[in-house]
Amino acid sequence: MIREGNKHTIFFSPVLKRTSSVTRHTEINGFLARKICKDLGIKEL
Repeated sequence: MIREGNKHTIFFSPVLKRTSSVTRHTEINGFLARKICKDLGIKEL
């Protein structure tokens, strides 16, 4: 985690040297979850 904004948290992947913002909501839809995983190099299940 790099920082937190009003409605988002910014994460950084040191392996890929990429960032992704993640909304702080109770639920995240599948499309957004896949995008966050892709941005940070996390394999989908």
